[in-house]
Amino acid sequence: MVSQHGIKLAVHLISSYFGDVVSKVCECLLRRGTLTLAQIVRFTELRKQNVVNSLLVLGGFGEAPKIITQYIVLFDNIIHHMRFPKFVTIVSEELGKECDEIFEGLLQHGRLSVNQLVDRHKQTSNQSGGLCTTLDALQDSFNRLVNARYVERCPAHEPFLAPPGDDETPAKKRGAKSAKMAEALETIEQRALAAASPMASMRFLIDTDTWTDVPGKNSGENPTSATVGEKRKQDSLELNGDAWATNKNKEVLWRVNFEEFVRRLRHKGVAGGLLLLGKEEGVGKRIAAIIESEDKERSSEDLPWLPRTAMAENPEIEEAECIRNVRARLDNGAGVVLSAILEATRSEETKVKMENSVPLSMNTIFEEVMKSEEGRSMTLEHVRAILDQLGCDIPVVAIDETYSIDLKNIIGMAQNQEVESIVLKKYGREAYRMFRLLSKAGRLVETDQISNTTFVEKKDAVKILYQLWNDEYLQMENVITHGARQSQFLLWKVNKSTLWVQVLDDMFHAALNLKLRIAYEQEQEKEIPREKLVGELEKRYKRFRKRRIVLESSLMKLDDALMLFHDF
Repeated sequence: MVSQHGIKLAVHLISSYFGDVVSKVCECLLRRGTLTLAQIVRFTELRKQNVVNSLLVLGGFGEAPKIITQYIVLFDNIIHHMRFPKFVTIVSEELGKECDEIFEGLLQHGRLSVNQLVDRHKQTSNQSGGLCTTLDALQDSFNRLVNARYVERCPAHEPFLAPPGDDETPAKKRGAKSAKMAEALETIEQRALAAASPMASMRFLIDTDTWTDVPGKNSGENPTSATVGEKRKQDSLELNGDAWATNKNKEVLWRVNFEEFVRRLRHKGVAGGLLLLGKEEGVGKRIAAIIESEDKERSSEDLPWLPRTAMAENPEIEEAECIRNVRARLDNGAGVVLSAILEATRSEETKVKMENSVPLSMNTIFEEVMKSEEGRSMTLEHVRAILDQLGCDIPVVAIDETYSIDLKNIIGMAQNQEVESIVLKKYGREAYRMFRLLSKAGRLVETDQISNTTFVEKKDAVKILYQLWNDEYLQMENVITHGARQSQFLLWKVNKSTLWVQVLDDMFHAALNLKLRIAYEQEQEKEIPREKLVGELEKRYKRFRKRRIVLESSLMKLDDALMLFHDF
């Protein structure tokens, strides 16, 4: 279930990319769930053709005869639009800038065939006045993207889902057991994605004749008459139910594999770096400051609230208060060892949110560690000691010893630190100590025990605890004992399952307002005439540019924390 501010952020992203009509259809699907075309038309009160066009833009397709077609919105794919700069940076650093053009084209248009990629390359080269890259070089860049699993074949469109059978529907009168079974069942979205996904062996398969039919390699005629910008609507309208993964010319369509990028960022965050985890403060400090400023800063033009942190004069993001996850808590080589393990097992992971890394032998781990410059100075015993620090069980007999890292535990500690940094900023050090105590305890704790352990006066402790409870950071239970005299005890606990949802919604809230502020700054910047950038106008223009850089940097840092709670 997507939170309210998550929906608002997704709708804003769609609106900024595709316009208000498409965003209205998207919002309808996000708020109401899976719907048919007729239901979307009724709920949005738009003309049917406008709804159909909007669904085509969003990646949906036409109705099949005698089959009820339902539409769902993939929230995660919408939010990934904020991360396109991160994805481009990963491709550029790992595969080289030669792959950027193909990758950016797929990000911009969603789905393209090889011929459409070639057409786009020719169009951009002519517009920029540059030299066209040879088709062989273009093919090499494409192959590298596919081999790295950053680009994949498009999944089958409109998968068929049979109604759940009697054995899949738990009986209504089985109480808690029935509820538990219902939770285990896949959602419609999960079933649809599973049905649409091609076989693993087909996702990254490049046919030998994929590039042989490219115009310019065998013939000068271009078989694709549609321009790249119009391809999504035109191709989709003429698709038939048996060729959903191809366009009207039976060409295979390719898209960006977001799953691989999320896995890459998760590995980097766990092993060494992208999760901004504060010892006492961190991204949480910025999130809290952004949210708290809602009622304090409004422009005279009744603009969306403006975050204080985004208005800092220094464009550099403060890193002194942030630490690296594994590197800060453990041996300096822990990040090196963990990076080596995750890199070696990346292709063997069956899903993004792996709770434990794929088991590896000691010899394999040591070989992977030695591949990095930092790892070459490490001995076998040093690596074994680091694995012990990372929580691996050390075999008593060193025969066929295999090691697996508890990734879920590392991510959980990172989430704890992030929420603690928010509490520190919003409620102060005493509240931080009490919240940290309850978070680590994981159970109900009595008020006197909290006061004595954290060295806070009981009167102040009760006041702080009530404030945290009122803001839904804590769960409270009132226990009354009956005996010689009646006594009342207040017990407190951190309910992480509900608190994490609230924290994530606050992050969506902060990200939405940063996006709105960035849009406002861009509009203000456009009003300055570029041909007259002298004197006061030049200073004003530089001030706007500097401010926008701070806002965009803050959004990227905030997104690191958002991914920690939502994607990792």
